[in-house]
Amino acid sequence: MLATQLKYDLLMFSRELFYLIFTIVIPPATYIFMGRLFGDHTYAGNLDYAQTYTPSFILLITFTTVFFAFGFDQVTHRSTGVEKRISLSPVSKNTLLLSSIIRSTIITSFGYLFIYGIGIAIYDLQFQALNFLSSYGFFIILNAVLLVIASAIYSFFNEMKSALVFSIVIFQVVIFTGGFALPVNMMPKFLQVIAEFNPLYHMNNLFIAVWNDQLTFSNSTLISITYISCLVIVALFILRFSYKRRI
Repeated sequence: MLATQLKYDLLMFSRELFYLIFTIVIPPATYIFMGRLFGDHTYAGNLDYAQTYTPSFILLITFTTVFFAFGFDQVTHRSTGVEKRISLSPVSKNTLLLSSIIRSTIITSFGYLFIYGIGIAIYDLQFQALNFLSSYGFFIILNAVLLVIASAIYSFFNEMKSALVFSIVIFQVVIFTGGFALPVNMMPKFLQVIAEFNPLYHMNNLFIAVWNDQLTFSNSTLISITYISCLVIVALFILRFSYKRRI
């Protein structure tokens, strides 16, 4: 049953042009475009473009996939009545949820390999097996964090239009304050302040550090881990309350 549902979910994702553009097309295209502009620059930690932005754009694909293809899908099911019909179908809610989680993980893992491959082919990124595995393990943790946060955020929406507007706006905010477009320290002060409240900014910094074997438990690292952990705890409480409300 799970395998059949997963196959169906992946097929439906491949037919959604909106999802494909925001998850599979825009991040890799931006990664290549930004590399043409800033590929010769040196970044914090004495890192080059590939070392800094390869994990960043992997994380961006993860964000867009989880928020659009997982979180937004939940709102779609509620607003179109699919959620109610599911309760009458032979497929359990747990099966559908697990299928959605696995689908998101498969798509984000493809994004991981896709961006990694572009980095190797275009920017001479060096492949190291141990680093690849450790980075992928941390990447899976970030997937889980984003799945929880996205599910909690989209639990507040019952209409597709409002959820769609929110998704597009939050995508722009994440791009500019998450460190995906330009280094945050080069941006105006008010954007730097917003970035401190953006969990993707903290995840991005942690992922870059893990990717380049530069993770140290400094004050900034502990602040990032604590902030993200608090958000996950709050998100879990929201999901629990939302579940009880719908029973």
